[in-house]
Amino acid sequence: MQDEIYSIYHLTIDPANFDAFKSLVDMIVEATSKEEDTTTYEYVVNADRTVVHIVERYRTSGLLPHVQQTFSPFAERFLALAKIDRLFVYGETTPEIRAVLDGFGAEYLTPFAGFTR
Repeated sequence: MQDEIYSIYHLTIDPANFDAFKSLVDMIVEATSKEEDTTTYEYVVNADRTVVHIVERYRTSGLLPHVQQTFSPFAERFLALAKIDRLFVYGETTPEIRAVLDGFGAEYLTPFAGFTR
């Protein structure tokens, strides 16, 4: 997990808003797909469309540009449709990253053993 940051967002949504949320997410995913330092960006939903998780993985240098440039234009609509209940951030963060992610209620975890292939 060297020079990488993973994050998992736990969101709740009203199932009546799922179609609007999905349309917005499709735009966010399209914009995010152009970021070179974003290596994983996936949304998953439960069967009743009330819980969504976002799984993200960045080279450390790519996280802030994603949040501040790519996501920012969509943030108001996104947060009107979904509530961020939890955010787990894995990896070595910087004070600048924490200053931004603290606003989402981030909980930080640092690696101490393991590997990625």
